[in-house]
Amino acid sequence: MDPDLVVRAGRLLDGRVVDIAIRAGSIDTVVEHSADRRPGSAIVIEADGRLVTPSFVDAHIHLDKVHTLPMLDDRAIEAYTGDGMAGAATAIEIARAVKTGGYRRETLLPSIRRALQEAVRYGTLQVQAFVDVDTAAGLEGLHAVLAARAEFRAVLDISVVAFPQDGLLRDPGAADLCEQALHQGADVVGGIPWIEHTPADAREHVEWACALAARTGRRVAMLVDDAGDPSLRTTEMLAEAMVRHGLTGRGVACHARATALYPQAALLRLIELAAQARLAFVSDPHTGPLALPVARVRQAGLDVALGQDDIEDAYYPYGRHNMLEVAFLASHLLDLRSGPDQVYLVDMVTTQAARVLGTAGHAVRTAGPANLCIHGQERVVDLLREHAAPRWVVGRGRVVAETATTTTFHRPARQASA
Repeated sequence: MDPDLVVRAGRLLDGRVVDIAIRAGSIDTVVEHSADRRPGSAIVIEADGRLVTPSFVDAHIHLDKVHTLPMLDDRAIEAYTGDGMAGAATAIEIARAVKTGGYRRETLLPSIRRALQEAVRYGTLQVQAFVDVDTAAGLEGLHAVLAARAEFRAVLDISVVAFPQDGLLRDPGAADLCEQALHQGADVVGGIPWIEHTPADAREHVEWACALAARTGRRVAMLVDDAGDPSLRTTEMLAEAMVRHGLTGRGVACHARATALYPQAALLRLIELAAQARLAFVSDPHTGPLALPVARVRQAGLDVALGQDDIEDAYYPYGRHNMLEVAFLASHLLDLRSGPDQVYLVDMVTTQAARVLGTAGHAVRTAGPANLCIHGQERVVDLLREHAAPRWVVGRGRVVAETATTTTFHRPARQASA
C-alpha cells in the first residue's frame, strides 16, 4: 500500500536527511533520503533539507485565563514579578477579580479558541491546561475549556488539570469542586500548596491532592515554590507524598522558582528526592524573575519541559502559544546557548516535554505518531533565532496548518544624473 503522506529530504536534529512515510496517522518508515524513491499516490511535502521535528508540547498553560488581562490593570503583574516575587500571593488575590467579575464560559471560549488556533499554527499539538476550579470561578472555566477541547479534538491533545488556584484550606469548597471537575472531564489533579497560610496547611494540601490522584488513578501536577521564599519547600513535599502514595513517575512540579534560592545542600537533597519519586519539572522562566535551576536538574537526569504558562493574563502580558519563542527566551534566561544546549531546548518543547506529561515515543521514528513540524530552517540555531511558524504542521498524519510568508523589497528609483 502507498503511504498517505511523504516528507522528502527532511533534516532531523541529529543531522540525518531522511524520507518519512506516513500511513493511517502513524510514521510507517524513516529512511535515508533517496532522490530516486517514488512516493506513489501519496501527498508529498518537499522539505529540501530543512528541519523536521516532532510537534511541540506545551506542558503548562492556564488556558481558561488567556487574553483576560484587559479585564484588569497591571497591579497583579507588578506584584508577581516585583521585589523578588515577594508579592506572588498578593498577585493571585488581585487576579481573583477576573473570576468574581464575569467568569462565564461563553465569554471565555472565544479567547480559548484563539489560543488553540495559535497553538496549531505554531505546531503545538499537545497541551497540559490548568483550569481554575475554586469558589470564585466555580466550574465555568472548566466547561469553557472542555468545550474547546471537544472542538479541537481532531487536531490537539489537551490534558485538563483541575486547579484550586486560591488554595484548599484558604478556600473552603475548592476541594469538592475539584472532585466534581474530575467527574466532569478533567484528567489531572492540580495543586498550589505554597499559597496556603502555614507549612502544615501546605502539607495537607499536597496530601489531599496525592491521595485523590492515587485513589482515582490519575496524575498530579502542582505549582510549587512559586515565590521568592526558599523556606517554602513545597517541591520537597510533593516528591515525598508521591512516593508515599505510589505515584512514582506520575507527577509534575511546575515553576519551582524558589529552588533557585536554596542552599546547595538543600537543593541536592531535593534533587535526590525528586529522582526517587521520578518527579518531572516544568520551567517557565519568562513569566517571573526567578527560575528553576535547570542545569542542576538536567545534570541529575530528570526530565524538564518548558511551558507557555500565560498568554496576556494577570501575570504575563505577552505570549503567542509559540513554544519556539518560549525556548528562545529560555535560552537567554537559563544560559543555554551552545550547540548541544540548543538541541536540548528543542527537546524541552518536544520529546522531553511529552515524557514530562507521561507520553512516551513522541519522536520522529518508525511506528511513532505522525505529529510533525516541517520548518523553514536547516539549522537549529536559526530555528530558535527566528522562532517562526513551521512551514507545515502535520497532526495525526495529515497537514493541519501551512504557513508561507513573503516580503517584497522595493528599491528607491535611481536618481537621474545632473
